[in-house]
Amino acid sequence: MSTIKVDTITNGTADVNFPYDAKVGDGGFIQREYYSQATEPTPINNNAVWYDTGKSLTKVYLGGAWYIVGIVPPLPFFGDRGLFAGGYAGGNSNVIDYVTISTTGNATDFGDLTLARYALSSFSGDGRGVFNGGETVNNIDYVTISTPGNATDFGDLLTTNYNNGACSDGTTGIIGGGYVGGGTPNSNVIQYITIATPGNAIDFGDLTVGRYALSACSDGSYGVFGGGTESSKTNVIDYFTISTTGNATDFGDLTVTRDSLASCSNRTRGLFGGGDTGSDTNIIDYITIATPGNATDFGDLTVARENLGACSNGTRGIFGGGGPISSPSNVIEYVAIDTPGNATDFGDLTVARPYIASCSGD
Repeated sequence: MSTIKVDTITNGTADVNFPYDAKVGDGGFIQREYYSQATEPTPINNNAVWYDTGKSLTKVYLGGAWYIVGIVPPLPFFGDRGLFAGGYAGGNSNVIDYVTISTTGNATDFGDLTLARYALSSFSGDGRGVFNGGETVNNIDYVTISTPGNATDFGDLLTTNYNNGACSDGTTGIIGGGYVGGGTPNSNVIQYITIATPGNAIDFGDLTVGRYALSACSDGSYGVFGGGTESSKTNVIDYFTISTTGNATDFGDLTVTRDSLASCSNRTRGLFGGGDTGSDTNIIDYITIATPGNATDFGDLTVARENLGACSNGTRGIFGGGGPISSPSNVIEYVAIDTPGNATDFGDLTVARPYIASCSGD
Protein backbone atom coordinates (compact mmCIF):
# COMPACT_ATOMS: atom_id res chain seq x y z
CA MET A 1 0.00 0.00 0.00
CA SER A 2 1.31 3.46 -0.96
CA THR A 3 1.01 6.63 1.07
CA ILE A 4 1.37 10.17 -0.19
CA LYS A 5 1.72 12.82 2.47
CA VAL A 6 1.40 16.53 1.67
CA ASP A 7 2.09 19.03 4.39
CA THR A 8 1.22 22.27 2.61
CA ILE A 9 0.74 23.53 -0.94
CA THR A 10 -0.23 27.16 -1.24
CA ASN A 11 -1.44 28.62 -4.51
CA GLY A 12 -1.90 32.23 -3.59
CA THR A 13 -0.43 35.33 -5.11
CA ALA A 14 3.03 33.77 -5.37
CA ASP A 15 4.38 30.69 -7.16
CA VAL A 16 4.33 27.41 -5.26
CA ASN A 17 7.84 26.80 -3.92
CA PHE A 18 9.38 23.48 -2.86
CA PRO A 19 12.36 24.45 -0.64
CA TYR A 20 13.75 20.89 -0.58
CA ASP A 21 14.26 18.18 -3.17
CA ALA A 22 11.35 15.80 -3.48
CA LYS A 23 11.81 12.03 -3.51
CA VAL A 24 9.70 9.30 -5.06
CA GLY A 25 10.72 5.73 -4.15
CA ASP A 26 14.46 5.39 -4.68
CA GLY A 27 14.58 8.26 -7.12
CA GLY A 28 14.20 11.98 -6.77
CA PHE A 29 13.69 15.13 -8.74
CA ILE A 30 15.50 18.33 -7.99
CA GLN A 31 14.25 21.85 -8.00
CA ARG A 32 14.44 23.12 -11.56
CA GLU A 33 13.91 26.44 -13.29
CA TYR A 34 11.62 26.44 -16.32
CA TYR A 35 11.33 29.25 -18.86
CA SER A 36 9.18 29.68 -21.96
CA GLN A 37 10.11 32.83 -23.85
CA ALA A 38 11.86 34.12 -26.98
CA THR A 39 14.67 35.98 -25.19
CA GLU A 40 17.50 34.18 -23.42
CA PRO A 41 16.81 33.92 -19.65
CA THR A 42 19.40 34.26 -16.90
CA PRO A 43 19.22 31.04 -14.85
CA ILE A 44 20.52 30.52 -11.35
CA ASN A 45 21.22 26.79 -11.45
CA ASN A 46 22.52 24.14 -13.81
CA ASN A 47 19.81 21.98 -15.40
CA ALA A 48 17.50 24.94 -15.93
CA VAL A 49 15.21 24.28 -18.89
CA TRP A 50 14.25 26.91 -21.48
CA TYR A 51 11.75 26.47 -24.28
CA ASP A 52 12.93 29.04 -26.82
CA THR A 53 9.63 30.14 -28.35
CA GLY A 54 11.45 32.18 -31.01
CA LYS A 55 13.13 29.10 -32.48
CA SER A 56 10.85 26.30 -31.20
CA LEU A 57 13.77 24.61 -29.42
CA THR A 58 14.15 23.14 -25.93
CA LYS A 59 17.45 23.94 -24.21
CA VAL A 60 19.13 23.01 -20.94
CA TYR A 61 21.60 25.18 -19.03
CA LEU A 62 24.92 23.47 -18.17
CA GLY A 63 28.22 24.99 -17.15
CA GLY A 64 27.36 28.54 -18.12
CA ALA A 65 25.83 27.86 -21.56
CA TRP A 66 22.53 26.78 -23.12
CA TYR A 67 22.50 23.50 -25.07
CA ILE A 68 19.80 22.25 -27.44
CA VAL A 69 18.23 18.98 -26.29
CA GLY A 70 16.32 16.35 -28.22
CA ILE A 71 16.44 15.39 -31.86
CA VAL A 72 16.66 18.55 -33.94
CA PRO A 73 15.94 18.27 -37.66
CA PRO A 74 18.57 19.86 -39.90
CA LEU A 75 17.91 23.30 -41.29
CA PRO A 76 16.93 23.28 -44.97
CA PHE A 77 20.14 24.96 -46.07
CA PHE A 78 22.30 22.23 -44.51
CA GLY A 79 22.96 19.02 -46.36
CA ASP A 80 25.69 16.49 -46.88
CA ARG A 81 26.53 17.54 -50.43
CA GLY A 82 28.85 20.54 -50.61
CA LEU A 83 29.23 22.55 -53.83
CA PHE A 84 32.12 24.80 -54.87
CA ALA A 85 31.45 26.99 -57.92
CA GLY A 86 33.15 29.52 -60.14
CA GLY A 87 36.43 31.19 -59.31
CA TYR A 88 39.52 32.11 -61.29
CA ALA A 89 41.73 29.47 -62.91
CA GLY A 90 43.84 31.21 -65.55
CA GLY A 91 40.62 33.01 -66.43
CA ASN A 92 37.02 33.10 -65.24
CA SER A 93 35.78 29.61 -64.33
CA ASN A 94 32.32 28.06 -64.77
CA VAL A 95 33.25 24.85 -62.89
CA ILE A 96 30.95 23.45 -60.19
CA ASP A 97 32.47 20.68 -58.00
CA TYR A 98 30.82 18.60 -55.30
CA VAL A 99 31.86 16.56 -52.26
CA THR A 100 30.13 14.52 -49.55
CA ILE A 101 30.79 16.54 -46.40
CA SER A 102 30.53 13.68 -43.87
CA THR A 103 33.32 11.75 -45.63
CA THR A 104 36.69 12.84 -46.99
CA GLY A 105 38.04 12.69 -50.51
CA ASN A 106 38.56 14.66 -53.69
CA ALA A 107 35.79 16.66 -55.35
CA THR A 108 33.84 15.46 -58.41
CA ASP A 109 32.64 17.53 -61.35
CA PHE A 110 28.97 18.57 -60.92
CA GLY A 111 28.34 20.74 -63.98
CA ASP A 112 28.80 24.33 -65.16
CA LEU A 113 27.51 27.76 -64.22
CA THR A 114 25.56 29.61 -66.93
CA LEU A 115 28.42 32.09 -67.11
CA ALA A 116 32.09 31.74 -66.19
CA ARG A 117 32.88 34.20 -63.40
CA TYR A 118 34.72 34.77 -60.14
CA ALA A 119 34.11 36.66 -56.87
CA LEU A 120 30.53 35.37 -56.62
CA SER A 121 28.58 34.22 -53.54
CA SER A 122 26.22 31.36 -52.74
CA PHE A 123 23.47 30.04 -50.45
CA SER A 124 21.02 27.15 -50.54
CA GLY A 125 17.49 26.09 -49.62
CA ASP A 126 14.49 24.26 -51.06
CA GLY A 127 16.92 21.71 -52.52
CA ARG A 128 18.61 24.39 -54.60
CA GLY A 129 22.05 25.92 -54.63
CA VAL A 130 22.00 29.55 -55.77
CA PHE A 131 25.03 31.51 -57.09
CA ASN A 132 24.94 35.29 -57.02
CA GLY A 133 26.79 37.93 -59.00
CA GLY A 134 30.45 37.79 -59.87
CA GLU A 135 33.01 40.06 -61.46
CA THR A 136 31.19 42.54 -63.78
CA VAL A 137 27.89 40.59 -63.84
CA ASN A 138 24.52 40.67 -62.04
CA ASN A 139 23.52 37.08 -62.89
CA ILE A 140 21.86 34.70 -60.42
CA ASP A 141 22.05 30.96 -61.28
CA TYR A 142 20.67 27.89 -59.55
CA VAL A 143 21.12 24.13 -59.53
CA THR A 144 19.24 21.23 -57.97
CA ILE A 145 21.81 20.01 -55.44
CA SER A 146 20.78 16.35 -55.55
CA THR A 147 21.13 16.17 -59.35
CA PRO A 148 24.50 16.96 -60.97
CA GLY A 149 24.08 19.11 -64.07
CA ASN A 150 24.48 22.61 -65.43
CA ALA A 151 23.02 25.67 -63.74
CA THR A 152 19.87 27.50 -64.87
CA ASP A 153 19.28 31.25 -64.94
CA PHE A 154 17.34 32.45 -61.86
CA GLY A 155 17.22 36.23 -62.32
CA ASP A 156 19.36 39.30 -61.67
CA LEU A 157 20.79 41.22 -58.74
CA LEU A 158 19.76 44.85 -58.33
CA THR A 159 23.11 45.96 -59.80
CA THR A 160 26.29 44.48 -61.19
CA ASN A 161 27.84 43.28 -57.98
CA TYR A 162 30.75 41.08 -56.98
CA ASN A 163 32.72 40.12 -53.88
CA ASN A 164 29.46 40.17 -51.93
CA GLY A 165 28.38 37.94 -49.01
CA ALA A 166 25.33 35.66 -48.92
CA CYS A 167 23.32 33.43 -46.55
CA SER A 168 19.78 32.09 -46.18
CA ASP A 169 17.21 30.62 -43.80
CA GLY A 170 16.37 27.95 -46.38
CA THR A 171 13.50 30.00 -47.82
CA THR A 172 14.82 33.53 -48.27
CA GLY A 173 18.29 34.13 -49.70
CA ILE A 174 20.15 37.28 -48.67
CA ILE A 175 22.98 39.02 -50.58
CA GLY A 176 24.81 41.85 -48.82
CA GLY A 177 27.48 44.37 -49.73
CA GLY A 178 29.80 43.89 -52.67
CA TYR A 179 31.76 45.95 -55.17
CA VAL A 180 29.60 47.91 -57.61
CA GLY A 181 32.10 50.44 -59.02
CA GLY A 182 31.42 54.12 -59.65
CA GLY A 183 31.64 56.90 -57.06
CA THR A 184 30.52 54.69 -54.16
CA PRO A 185 32.02 51.29 -55.02
CA ASN A 186 31.50 49.62 -51.64
CA SER A 187 27.84 48.74 -51.42
CA ASN A 188 25.82 48.74 -48.18
CA VAL A 189 22.79 47.26 -49.95
CA ILE A 190 21.18 44.06 -48.66
CA GLN A 191 18.92 42.36 -51.23
CA TYR A 192 16.91 39.16 -51.19
CA ILE A 193 15.22 36.50 -53.27
CA THR A 194 12.72 33.73 -52.52
CA ILE A 195 14.74 30.60 -53.35
CA ALA A 196 11.78 28.57 -54.64
CA THR A 197 10.68 31.31 -57.06
CA PRO A 198 13.06 32.42 -59.84
CA GLY A 199 13.11 36.18 -60.30
CA ASN A 200 15.11 39.32 -59.70
CA ALA A 201 16.44 40.39 -56.31
CA ILE A 202 14.52 42.89 -54.13
CA ASP A 203 15.86 45.51 -51.73
CA PHE A 204 15.99 44.29 -48.11
CA GLY A 205 17.80 47.08 -46.19
CA ASP A 206 21.33 48.28 -45.52
CA LEU A 207 24.47 47.01 -43.80
CA THR A 208 25.88 49.16 -40.99
CA VAL A 209 28.99 49.70 -43.14
CA GLY A 210 29.20 49.51 -46.94
CA ARG A 211 31.91 47.03 -47.91
CA TYR A 212 33.00 44.25 -50.24
CA ALA A 213 34.99 41.00 -49.83
CA LEU A 214 32.86 40.08 -46.79
CA SER A 215 31.30 36.73 -45.87
CA ALA A 216 28.02 35.60 -44.32
CA CYS A 217 26.34 32.75 -42.45
CA SER A 218 23.05 32.01 -40.69
CA ASP A 219 21.52 29.97 -37.84
CA GLY A 220 18.15 29.84 -39.62
CA SER A 221 16.84 32.96 -37.89
CA TYR A 222 19.62 35.54 -38.02
CA GLY A 223 21.94 36.39 -40.88
CA VAL A 224 25.44 37.57 -39.97
CA PHE A 225 27.95 39.39 -42.21
CA GLY A 226 31.60 39.64 -41.14
CA GLY A 227 34.75 41.39 -42.32
CA GLY A 228 35.36 43.00 -45.70
CA THR A 229 36.85 46.22 -47.04
CA GLU A 230 35.32 49.67 -46.69
CA SER A 231 38.01 52.30 -47.33
CA SER A 232 40.29 49.78 -45.60
CA LYS A 233 39.90 46.28 -44.16
CA THR A 234 37.37 45.98 -41.34
CA ASN A 235 36.53 43.65 -38.42
CA VAL A 236 32.82 44.63 -38.37
CA ILE A 237 30.15 41.96 -37.84
CA ASP A 238 26.51 42.90 -38.63
CA TYR A 239 23.32 40.91 -38.11
CA PHE A 240 19.62 41.02 -38.97
CA THR A 241 16.51 38.84 -38.83
CA ILE A 242 16.17 37.13 -42.21
CA SER A 243 12.38 36.87 -42.11
CA THR A 244 11.98 40.65 -41.59
CA THR A 245 13.26 43.25 -44.06
CA GLY A 246 15.21 46.13 -42.55
CA ASN A 247 18.67 47.44 -41.81
CA ALA A 248 21.40 45.45 -40.12
CA THR A 249 22.56 46.02 -36.53
CA ASP A 250 26.10 45.91 -35.15
CA PHE A 251 26.91 42.46 -33.72
CA GLY A 252 30.55 42.80 -32.59
CA ASP A 253 34.02 42.40 -34.07
CA LEU A 254 36.14 39.65 -35.60
CA THR A 255 39.34 38.80 -33.72
CA VAL A 256 41.39 40.18 -36.63
CA THR A 257 40.61 42.86 -39.20
CA ARG A 258 40.45 41.15 -42.62
CA ASP A 259 38.64 40.71 -45.91
CA SER A 260 38.30 37.90 -48.49
CA LEU A 261 37.31 35.36 -45.81
CA ALA A 262 34.76 32.50 -45.85
CA SER A 263 31.99 31.56 -43.44
CA CYS A 264 29.82 28.55 -42.51
CA SER A 265 27.56 27.69 -39.57
CA ASN A 266 25.23 25.33 -37.74
CA ARG A 267 22.11 26.13 -35.67
CA THR A 268 24.20 27.80 -32.99
CA ARG A 269 27.68 28.77 -34.12
CA GLY A 270 29.12 30.72 -37.05
CA LEU A 271 32.71 30.32 -38.25
CA PHE A 272 34.84 32.82 -40.20
CA GLY A 273 37.95 31.29 -41.76
CA GLY A 274 40.98 32.57 -43.65
CA GLY A 275 41.14 35.91 -45.43
CA ASP A 276 43.60 38.71 -46.05
CA THR A 277 44.93 40.80 -43.16
CA GLY A 278 47.59 42.38 -45.38
CA SER A 279 48.85 38.88 -46.02
CA ASP A 280 47.01 35.57 -46.18
CA THR A 281 45.84 34.26 -42.79
CA ASN A 282 44.87 30.81 -41.44
CA ILE A 283 42.74 32.20 -38.59
CA ILE A 284 39.31 30.69 -37.84
CA ASP A 285 36.99 32.69 -35.53
CA TYR A 286 33.63 31.70 -34.11
CA ILE A 287 30.55 33.42 -32.73
CA THR A 288 27.30 32.30 -31.11
CA ILE A 289 24.89 33.66 -33.71
CA ALA A 290 21.97 34.28 -31.34
CA THR A 291 24.17 36.24 -28.91
CA PRO A 292 25.78 39.46 -30.21
CA GLY A 293 29.38 39.94 -29.13
CA ASN A 294 32.94 39.73 -30.35
CA ALA A 295 34.31 36.66 -32.08
CA THR A 296 36.57 34.12 -30.32
CA ASP A 297 39.55 32.23 -31.74
CA PHE A 298 38.53 28.73 -32.95
CA GLY A 299 41.76 27.36 -34.43
CA ASP A 300 43.67 27.46 -37.71
CA LEU A 301 43.24 26.34 -41.29
CA THR A 302 45.87 23.91 -42.62
CA VAL A 303 46.82 26.47 -45.29
CA ALA A 304 46.71 30.26 -44.90
CA ARG A 305 44.76 31.74 -47.81
CA GLU A 306 42.22 34.30 -48.98
CA ASN A 307 39.27 34.17 -51.40
CA LEU A 308 38.12 30.69 -50.32
CA GLY A 309 34.64 29.18 -49.98
CA ALA A 310 32.93 27.39 -47.08
CA CYS A 311 29.80 25.37 -46.35
CA SER A 312 28.43 22.98 -43.72
CA ASN A 313 26.22 19.95 -43.15
CA GLY A 314 25.30 21.29 -39.69
CA THR A 315 28.01 19.26 -37.96
CA ARG A 316 31.13 19.64 -40.05
CA GLY A 317 32.30 22.81 -41.79
CA ILE A 318 34.49 22.60 -44.87
CA PHE A 319 36.70 25.25 -46.48
CA GLY A 320 37.87 24.92 -50.09
CA GLY A 321 39.95 26.67 -52.72
CA GLY A 322 41.31 30.17 -52.32
CA GLY A 323 44.67 31.83 -52.52
CA PRO A 324 45.81 34.75 -54.64
CA ILE A 325 45.37 34.44 -58.42
CA SER A 326 49.12 33.94 -58.74
CA SER A 327 49.05 30.90 -56.41
CA PRO A 328 45.63 29.21 -56.47
CA SER A 329 44.78 26.46 -53.98
CA ASN A 330 42.84 23.23 -54.52
CA VAL A 331 42.85 22.37 -50.80
CA ILE A 332 39.64 21.29 -49.04
CA GLU A 333 39.77 20.95 -45.25
CA TYR A 334 37.26 20.45 -42.45
CA VAL A 335 36.47 21.20 -38.81
CA ALA A 336 33.83 19.99 -36.34
CA ILE A 337 31.84 23.20 -35.79
CA ASP A 338 31.05 22.53 -32.12
CA THR A 339 34.66 21.63 -31.23
CA PRO A 340 37.26 24.42 -31.47
CA GLY A 341 40.52 23.24 -32.96
CA ASN A 342 42.62 23.22 -36.11
CA ALA A 343 41.33 22.06 -39.48
CA THR A 344 42.13 18.66 -41.01
CA ASP A 345 42.82 17.88 -44.67
CA PHE A 346 39.73 16.68 -46.56
CA GLY A 347 40.85 16.34 -50.19
CA ASP A 348 41.22 18.47 -53.34
CA LEU A 349 39.00 20.42 -55.72
CA THR A 350 38.95 19.33 -59.37
CA VAL A 351 40.55 22.67 -60.31
CA ALA A 352 42.66 24.92 -58.06
CA ARG A 353 41.05 28.36 -57.93
CA PRO A 354 40.41 31.38 -55.68
CA TYR A 355 37.37 33.68 -55.57
CA ILE A 356 35.10 30.65 -55.21
CA ALA A 357 31.55 30.29 -53.82
CA SER A 358 30.18 27.40 -51.77
CA CYS A 359 26.89 26.05 -50.39
CA SER A 360 25.43 22.73 -49.25
CA GLY A 361 22.21 20.72 -49.39
CA ASP A 362 20.74 17.31 -50.20
